[in-house]
Amino acid sequence: MSKPKVYVTREIPERGLKTIRERFDTEVWHECAPPPKEVIIKNVRDVDALASLLSDKIDAEVFDAATELKIVAQFAVGVDNIDVKEATRRGIYVTNTPGVLTETTADFAWALLMAVARRVVEADKRVRTGQWKVGWHPSMLLGRDVCGATIGIVGAGRIGSAVARRAKGFNMKILYHSPSAKPKLERKLGAKRVDLDALLKASDFISIHVPLTKQTYHMINEEKLRLMKKTAYLINNSRGAIVDEKALYQALKEGWIAGAGLDVFEREPTPVDNLLLKLDNVVVAPHISSSSHETRSRMAEMVAENLVAFFEGRVPPNLVNREVLES
Repeated sequence: MSKPKVYVTREIPERGLKTIRERFDTEVWHECAPPPKEVIIKNVRDVDALASLLSDKIDAEVFDAATELKIVAQFAVGVDNIDVKEATRRGIYVTNTPGVLTETTADFAWALLMAVARRVVEADKRVRTGQWKVGWHPSMLLGRDVCGATIGIVGAGRIGSAVARRAKGFNMKILYHSPSAKPKLERKLGAKRVDLDALLKASDFISIHVPLTKQTYHMINEEKLRLMKKTAYLINNSRGAIVDEKALYQALKEGWIAGAGLDVFEREPTPVDNLLLKLDNVVVAPHISSSSHETRSRMAEMVAENLVAFFEGRVPPNLVNREVLES
């Protein structure tokens, strides 16, 4: 009996890829950059499964070409690059890799927060470029205290809750905005649920942890940024388009807010002429929040586990569109 065919859109870590190669007839895109959409369309024409990354646009055009496609196994938590509704309509399963990257991503949100609050990148640059002329001065590179400050967490799911746990260790007052109440978060951490405007007005640090949807696109826009304290910092390592970058640049340039830490952008890779990159009060990273050896390897294993479960006739452990079971 022939093995199911799988197209993998990037060389994912070996711990998962090894299993996929053993169990499936596998083709892998080996270049570092994502395959162009026309390449994906060409390579999915006779495959049973597709292992995708968040930089791959998987929509009706891809599904039209992939007439044998039964499952899309995403190497990520977010699935905003996949037309899940269309996949469900066609009876195609969509899976993801949740949970495993929660702590790693929360760690990185905290790294961004600390770096921008204490001006770590500016300080590093000053030392390396010979601008450090005086050994010590009372007003050199003054930052903001984190301990005892108020943090506002937008989205209190797995990652947002993990950020809140870290905030408790810094004796911070924790506010959160979420569609539903989180009694455990409130009971254990003393967190308080508030509406978005109240959170923006009261917080010293705002950390975003919501998925990208039609409702969250440009959730943080000019109107919302103007509500923030002039001394406040915005942290985003969820999805770039949740924040209106043009409005954010204006806010940072004109001093509506104190700074920002960004691991994600509206366009990725962000162009080098992005005006945000010209500002000293912004710490940036190239979408690496889940980038640890252990987390990425475990994500690859989960992709493999989802594929294996499906082709063994079981419900994949991380099925996103459970409605597909009804069809």
